[in-house]
Amino acid sequence: MTRLLLINPNTNAATTSMMRAIAQAAAPGGTVIDAMSAPYGVPLITNEEALAQSAKAVQALAGTIATTPPDGVIISAFGDPGLAALRLRLACPVTGIAEAGMAEAGSGRRPFAVVTTTPDLVDSITALAHAYGHGATMRGVALTEGDVHAVMADQATLVEALAKACAHAIETLGAKALVIGGGPLGQAAQSLNLRFPVPVIAPIPAAVRLAQKRIARGF
Repeated sequence: MTRLLLINPNTNAATTSMMRAIAQAAAPGGTVIDAMSAPYGVPLITNEEALAQSAKAVQALAGTIATTPPDGVIISAFGDPGLAALRLRLACPVTGIAEAGMAEAGSGRRPFAVVTTTPDLVDSITALAHAYGHGATMRGVALTEGDVHAVMADQATLVEALAKACAHAIETLGAKALVIGGGPLGQAAQSLNLRFPVPVIAPIPAAVRLAQKRIARGF
């Protein structure tokens, strides 16, 4: 049996449960997904300050994780907060959902865009794309319209807002693939894939796939 641990870098237990269920559904047979939330921080990461705080909260979990080490860890926030620090402290592969989603979207140097709800994180998302080697292929970040909290308060509203941003990314940015930028957007991401003529990557299943590959090849 393979055990993956999904870490939600925010404090919202309902979001943690939702993301764990998505990861479990994407995992192959014989894989168990456990999950834990950040021990402190915010219920939704919407700006650079919250992202930095969530990175510290993820790092604080390292000792607890090491006592019952999983086969792999997934960091399920799109800024991949705390990823580098956990890699230094854990003897298993640590995979970020942004890392995995961008890798799939940009496969074969395909031009892609990130679609998300958080304007205050555009700079960090762009910097992360460059850090992961996608500077030449990431065409930009397409944003939903309106206040992020209002958009995310209703699932149907969120899906349609993301769909509109996806269309913009294809038509205006020239994206040939899209990655939905956010762990809490996981359910919405899954509902968008068949609505567009380009692949729409849901980052949580992408992270499960990448984590499994790393485990299979010994990282």
